[in-house]
Amino acid sequence: MLAKVVIVLLVMVATYVVAKAAAKLSVELSIFLAAVAGAFAGGIWFPARHIAEGSITYLDLCLIFFTATVFMNIMKEAGAVDYAVRAIVRRFGNNRPLALVLIMFIMLIPGALTGAGSVSVLVVGGTVASALSFMGISPERVAAIVFFLAGLSAVAPPVNVWAMMTCAGTAIPYVGFEVPLGLSVLVLGVFTVFTLGLRRSETSSESAAAGLPEVPRGMTPARVIIPFVVLFGLIAASRIWPHSMPILGLPLIFSISAVVALLVSPKRINVVELSRRTIHQLLPLLATCTVVGTLIQVMTATGVRGLLSLAVICMPMVLIYCLLPIIIPVSEGILTFGGAAVLGIPLIWTFNAIGMDPVIALSGLSLLWFLGDALPPTAIIARLVFQTVGYKGSYATFMKTSWLPWVATAVVGTLMVVFSRALGFLAL
Repeated sequence: MLAKVVIVLLVMVATYVVAKAAAKLSVELSIFLAAVAGAFAGGIWFPARHIAEGSITYLDLCLIFFTATVFMNIMKEAGAVDYAVRAIVRRFGNNRPLALVLIMFIMLIPGALTGAGSVSVLVVGGTVASALSFMGISPERVAAIVFFLAGLSAVAPPVNVWAMMTCAGTAIPYVGFEVPLGLSVLVLGVFTVFTLGLRRSETSSESAAAGLPEVPRGMTPARVIIPFVVLFGLIAASRIWPHSMPILGLPLIFSISAVVALLVSPKRINVVELSRRTIHQLLPLLATCTVVGTLIQVMTATGVRGLLSLAVICMPMVLIYCLLPIIIPVSEGILTFGGAAVLGIPLIWTFNAIGMDPVIALSGLSLLWFLGDALPPTAIIARLVFQTVGYKGSYATFMKTSWLPWVATAVVGTLMVVFSRALGFLAL
């Protein structure tokens, strides 16, 4: 039986490698073909039922992605994002540390609300890059800052896809992540912008200033703030009045907030066209969630998931701790969010079995996962950052510039896992 499961695993890995490297297929198609090939090797033949059931495993996440991104795109289309960035540069340009921190928050919001760092890049990345260039920061440092803030935005609460996927596979409630995720993201975000942004380069700021987009007439601070007040108010209401306020769910909350954003927008917005663009933006992410669900379903049916769990359980804990900063980012670079489902689930089972706090440990793993979005073959966020900010330098220069925030993130993420039991008080 063990030999059969090992063969299935090897078939799935070989199929993925051939589809990705030789056939040059997308990550999503490569994962899907690996799942189908594994089902054949495991004697299931064509896994129609597993494809159908697995494809809707993360349907709730897909709804959150779509509604949250529609909300953020409406805010961008209305001019709220450009208004906020220009106001920060104009008012706090002389106070460099404060300006960097405020820009950090602008960059964190879209990914925190949608769970996708790519959304932060698409919605505010270009405007933030222009503001950073205006402050005299070199192009490679601008690219590094935008990448790390986009990655940290995906880790930040309330929506963390890696944690949600792992919780769904381990029957752990997605509760108590706000403080450990939020605190670690803020600390690493401030460290990143100060490390890479405090030193002024010789870059000319005239062209960058010209690159800051104009704000639509009629945009005011109230029009920027009101939709977010509604959003966070509805999220908090169910916790403040748990017996009086019905649980609306994040998709409905984002939809209500999007309607409010439309009502306070100073200009008319074509919602149908905006929704079409949103689907185009999110198609790779939605496809990844769909095929990863199918992959996990097939891995469970063939025993591969159990084999990986057994391999993790049998590995010495010291070795696991030493390998985490390597295997976790690499799994994200190869499988994107699928790395959470393949490695995160057995790891959290193991940590939970020996008395570690799963919420803190999973928060630490999330910090390690986003680093993989700069690693080939996928490098989803890094490639998008290069395109959005117009970075023309080499990949090696980008990685060399990013080494200090990278090491800090890897150290913090690993220590959160190792000392998760001691840090359990953060999981409120």
